[in-house]
Amino acid sequence: MTERPCANDGTTRRGFLKETTTAAAGAAALASWAPMVHAAGSDAIKVGLVGAGGRGTGAAEQALTADSGTKLVAIGDVFGDRLEECVSALKGSAVGPRVVADKDHWYTGFDAYKQVIDQVDVVVLATTPHFRPLHTAYAVEKGVHAFVEKPMAVDGPGLRKFLKAVQDAKAKNVAVVNGFCWRYHPPRRETMKQVFDGKIGEIRSIETTYNSQGVWEPRKTREQCGSDMEYQLRNWYYYNWLSGDHIVEQAIHGLDTMGWAMGDKLPDRCYGVGGRQSRTDAKYGNIYDHFSIVYEYPNDVRGYHQCRHWVNTANRVKDYILGSDGTADVFANSLSGKNKWRYRDTGDSKKYDMYQVEHDEMYAALRAGRIINNGEQAAYSTLLGLMGRTAAYTGEIVTPEQILDSKDDLSPAAYTFGPDPLPVAPIPIPGFGKTA
Repeated sequence: MTERPCANDGTTRRGFLKETTTAAAGAAALASWAPMVHAAGSDAIKVGLVGAGGRGTGAAEQALTADSGTKLVAIGDVFGDRLEECVSALKGSAVGPRVVADKDHWYTGFDAYKQVIDQVDVVVLATTPHFRPLHTAYAVEKGVHAFVEKPMAVDGPGLRKFLKAVQDAKAKNVAVVNGFCWRYHPPRRETMKQVFDGKIGEIRSIETTYNSQGVWEPRKTREQCGSDMEYQLRNWYYYNWLSGDHIVEQAIHGLDTMGWAMGDKLPDRCYGVGGRQSRTDAKYGNIYDHFSIVYEYPNDVRGYHQCRHWVNTANRVKDYILGSDGTADVFANSLSGKNKWRYRDTGDSKKYDMYQVEHDEMYAALRAGRIINNGEQAAYSTLLGLMGRTAAYTGEIVTPEQILDSKDDLSPAAYTFGPDPLPVAPIPIPGFGKTA
């Protein structure tokens, strides 16, 4: 396979973001989407899964839980052992009877996504983030509705490709539902409604923190893998061409809250720092282990974001929105200040399962003949992550346009498990190199 997911399509700058709004208006004039009914009147919805890791397995189970007419008919992953583990887990769950994909419909390799998408109505895209633009674009091209895990890209060219697919989806009435799960949490939604209703006054600043001890340790050694490509894919989190670095892959949730609070309007610029201080061993690839970024919005509003992966340190994952009349503690679902408020928990745990809600809403909309396409919001949040990463990597002040105009494609020259070495990009040093 030689196709690159981050091809430069020549469309750049904020003008493109405006074009997507125009496309949405044009799509509204199209004939309404018919409710989802298939197979000569049956109510079956054929679901496919691309990316059979832990998140993909969970998302597939949630998709099958969301609608009793769903059936998992095809599954793909670059590695066959992942398929075995995924299907075993799904068949042992409550949705097991509707996992009908036999081994003839398990696909491996870099082109497995095509074989899955070509035979389904809805696809769950949950591979490593690098492949998200390519897989989304293909699903939209084929008219297949997509649940797309976050983030949406790992570099500027990839983000442009994803945005183009979102625009095309609007024109074709194809659903693109993103996996920024915090926006699907009912208590958080109600907290944000209080903010938008002016209960804390004018927003002055946003503070988001995602300080943790990190994710899983590298799973395989180079000696256990048949090639450099396999080694990096098995340990994908630690290579920025695959994950985007942890500010883009994990801490992006906090940046999504920042974007949400600001109405998904882009900041003017950002600046900040980052580096490797704790996870310095070569097994941790080429990503940083900490970032601290400041985002400057119009009217002197500032967004402050901090994230780190340091073992044996205090965890802190919190979001605060500070206003002229009070503060919203988004995780505590409460307001302090002039208009004190707290969300009242009804005790309905299923209602609060944000991972399930995102699928419930997608399938309910499809059954009702409505299309959810929140791809732009996902792209804007991803853009915040790419801006922050670039600011830390380079030591420069970074604007949205710089990322959208960037020609820095992190893709390898080819996707192959052959003997040729797959170089690891140097760990960025601010002031030396301008990787975006």
